[in-house]
Parts: sequence; structure tokens; C-alpha cells
Amino acid sequence: MVNGEYISSFNLPFTTYHLALMKGNLIIISSPSGGGKGTLIKEVLRAVPDVAYSISFTTRQMRDGEINGKDYFFINRTEFKQLIEKSEFLEYAEVHGNFYGTSIKQIKRETELGRDIILEIDVQGAASVRTKVPEAVSIFILPPSYEVLQNRLVNRATEKKADLNLRLQNSIAEVRHNEEFEYIVINDDAARAANDLQSIISAERLKRIRQIEVIRAILNSFDNI
Repeated sequence: MVNGEYISSFNLPFTTYHLALMKGNLIIISSPSGGGKGTLIKEVLRAVPDVAYSISFTTRQMRDGEINGKDYFFINRTEFKQLIEKSEFLEYAEVHGNFYGTSIKQIKRETELGRDIILEIDVQGAASVRTKVPEAVSIFILPPSYEVLQNRLVNRATEKKADLNLRLQNSIAEVRHNEEFEYIVINDDAARAANDLQSIISAERLKRIRQIEVIRAILNSFDNI
């Protein structure tokens, strides 16, 4: 986005002025572990202007290649409890034996600037957020089969065997929650699935309710004729 100039978001022009009048969407993206949501989100963040990523707090151990403050804020359980007591989280939950929490401040800051923000979250947390923010856009990433999911988890080799088995077992229940989401993206091809995610964001930006202030400003120009 450049001051006074048009930018292209899926070939749809938005100006700085228009974005200032629009409130950003909170976009919930969920899937079972190994569903590929992380890879798809990275592509969307690379390709789509004015989309931010909600950096969650977690008590789990940092994996190889992860960066504190970029992938997650890695903290201990005592620090996590202190943030709960200060009401810093939109939601928090225990998943696979570790705690995860979503920062209220970051989501409020980004959406008030007119930017969409992606919240990558488990199905338990997604349900909690939808209750508190019913206007949030919800997307479920569905793997094409259990076998594909299993192979992805095994091949990424980031979990111990016990953790791997727990994630696979939990996936059986997690995929049943797909019916709670507005949109379903089947991740059988990463490029196509990423395009599907971009299309959803584009469509949501064009909803009338999202553009009320923009529309009002345009109509006011006709009133002055």
C-alpha cells in the first residue's frame, strides 16, 4: 500500500483512503496438525497485501527453524498464567499438552487499521473465538485423506513418536468439526489451496457490510451534485 496510489489485491483496487474507512476481518484458519495450514498461510501472507498474522503465545518447546516473536511467543507456564490474570488473551486453550493463547491487543490494532489478520488456531480455540467474535471469517483446511495427513506428519519429523501418535489420534475428532466453519479448503494441492484461501479473503473484502463507510463516502459525493 502506497499513499495516494492504487494497489492490487487480487486485481481489486483499494486506496489508502478506502482502507482507512474499512475495518479489517479476523480470519480464523484451523485444521488438524499436519493439515498444511502453516504452509498455505505463509503463501497468503506473501501474496496478499494488507494481511497480518496473529502471533500466538505458547508454552510448547520451540522447534528447529522457529523464531521467537515471529512464529510464536515462547513463554513458560508461569508467564502464561500471568497473562491470563491480566486478561491479555482473546482465547487460550491447552492443546496436545501445551497452552496456546491469542493476543487481544494485536488483533484489535490490525483490524482497526483496516488490515485483515489471520488467526491460526485449533478447533477448540476457533469455537471460543467464534463465540466472542461472531463476525469472524472461519476456514477449515481439510486434508484429502487420513493417509496423506499421516505421511505429512511422519515426513516433517518434528515430533517424538508419542507426540506424533497423539496428534494423529486427535485428528480423527478434529476433522469432524469442519461443519462448524463457513469455508472448507481441501488441501490436496498446495498451490490450488492457497489460491482458494486468497479467493475467500477477496470475497470477504467485497461484502457490503465491510464497505459501509466507503459506500457512504461515495454516495455523499453524489449528494453534492
